[in-house]
Amino acid sequence: MNETSTQQSENRLTKVSSVLVTQSRPDEKSPYFDLASKYNLTIDFRPFIQIQGVSYKDFRKQKINILDHTAIIFTSRNAIDHFFRICQEGRVEVPADMKYFCISEQTANYLQKYIVIRKRKIFTGTKTAAELMEIIKKHKTEKFLFPCSNIRRNDIPEFMDTSALHFTEAVMYETVPTDLSDLDIKSFDIIAFFSPSGVTSLFSNFPDFQQNGTRMAAFGPTTAKAIKEAGLTLDIEAPLPNAPSMNGALELYIKKANNL
Repeated sequence: MNETSTQQSENRLTKVSSVLVTQSRPDEKSPYFDLASKYNLTIDFRPFIQIQGVSYKDFRKQKINILDHTAIIFTSRNAIDHFFRICQEGRVEVPADMKYFCISEQTANYLQKYIVIRKRKIFTGTKTAAELMEIIKKHKTEKFLFPCSNIRRNDIPEFMDTSALHFTEAVMYETVPTDLSDLDIKSFDIIAFFSPSGVTSLFSNFPDFQQNGTRMAAFGPTTAKAIKEAGLTLDIEAPLPNAPSMNGALELYIKKANNL
């Protein structure tokens, strides 16, 4: 960082008394509440994005026949919910021999909301897409369907494409901005973002937003990139080696800004 950038950062390092976390309010055991109490802060929670199901009518426009596939890839609970919703609305009866490839044990367990797990063929990764791909490699003859959002990571589609596997991407739900018209966005000293979609929502709701003294916090490199590409100054970045969580990164910054 050059001398000018350092000076600009120091000029922005003013006292913090209010923080907006762009996620749903967590339970009372969350470390955010300890942070608020410890430094006498007001921390508000408000999700900037929401999940909205694609209508069955719009799904049909994708010209996808679910029963042409022999395996489903699930990377989230939302994908499971909306896959079975589309099936119900389309009166599609999923065959008992359908295979399910789930990104984690937690996602696989969620399937029991819709099917009897012990009677199905379910393959599970431990947490990452890379681990799931290793499992998929062993089932190259399957015809895979990938229920997903209009905004999703590229890793699985790119892997399926380069591996020359039979793969169909099906957009069954969308990530859309939440209505934030009742929010006084200028009243917060820090706004903490967790996805590029959150940054998009900021400008969707407040097209004339001016950052001025509002500090921006980002979790993850893609969110940090989105903040910078939106022409905003990124003040707080997580994870850090000494602060793996957003809460930890906020605490380090607040200690410095509030001279504690």
